[in-house]
Amino acid sequence: MQRLHRSVIVQVGHVGVFSKSKVWLGDIQRSLHAGLGLNYLWNREFRTSLRMMVDTSATEKGVPIVDVLPEKDEDGGFASGGWKSEDGKLSCGYSSFRGKRATMEDFYDVKTSNVDGQTVCLFGIFDGHGGSRAAEYLKEHLFENLMKHPQFIPETKLAISETYRQTDADFLISERDTFRDDGSTASTAVLVGNHLYVANVGDSRAVISKAGKAIPLSEDHKPNRSDERKRIENAGGIVMWAGTWRVGGVLAMSRAFGNRMLKQFVVADPEIQEQEIDEELELLVLASDGLWDVVPNDDAVSLARTEEEPEAAARKLTEAAFNRGSADNITCIVVKFHHERAEPASPDHD
Repeated sequence: MQRLHRSVIVQVGHVGVFSKSKVWLGDIQRSLHAGLGLNYLWNREFRTSLRMMVDTSATEKGVPIVDVLPEKDEDGGFASGGWKSEDGKLSCGYSSFRGKRATMEDFYDVKTSNVDGQTVCLFGIFDGHGGSRAAEYLKEHLFENLMKHPQFIPETKLAISETYRQTDADFLISERDTFRDDGSTASTAVLVGNHLYVANVGDSRAVISKAGKAIPLSEDHKPNRSDERKRIENAGGIVMWAGTWRVGGVLAMSRAFGNRMLKQFVVADPEIQEQEIDEELELLVLASDGLWDVVPNDDAVSLARTEEEPEAAARKLTEAAFNRGSADNITCIVVKFHHERAEPASPDHD
């Protein structure tokens, strides 16, 4: 088998040679932050498998680090579906599209369950980078872990926060004997009673439509966000420009699951927003950045509102993103809220 060699950004913005067996970081001396006068001399060799963490999402999304044959997929690479709650108050649709990428690193999860006598609905988007394992792990474990948390119903925010961190720790343990270092975002929405809890790590996003107005319920975790940059630098990390702002010159998001090499700086602590369900709340859109990179919040809400069925809305959004030039995987969940409206009283006739 022919050895594969590929120049990639490996760590702190350095360029290495990718091969089946080793990555050699030769005597590379580079000023990481001219303002601080920091210089690092790297002379490291370490073994690796065919996969390692390299985030190229913000520059060259259509080029995989290791060329592999795309998976066979029907319907042009689309997967979609939907369901409606038994009481008719909620309907959901999802659409996932590999797009122009050779591999699929987006995963999604939709669940409904009964926890302590309370009906709960859970929706999640997980966008992997540097490989698909972290995103797949979240699909398999995050919501299961959350529903087992002893405080899930009485202290939902606390349960979500602790479950995110614990699931990240569990994933890193599960991967400790491998040479992979992939990571994933997580944008989740949990419906408990008449309260919606949206939690986010990374640059996937959640947006609601309230009385026709698009309102983001999450803020992307980007390294150049002032509060995120301060947090990273306080932890001993750096944010530098390498095609876009990156943590250590590598990762184009400031929070993520996985990413062992950057874990000191790239945490999986979620930001959580709580929204009460009222008659003005029409729909929720959860999506990976393959959508948000080319479809603004207002456009996403406007497009979703044109379709009665949420599956059709989700599919319309993924198609719109692809047609607008998205080069990434595109995955979207649309949740529609159906409110009972009282019939207007008929006028009295004497």
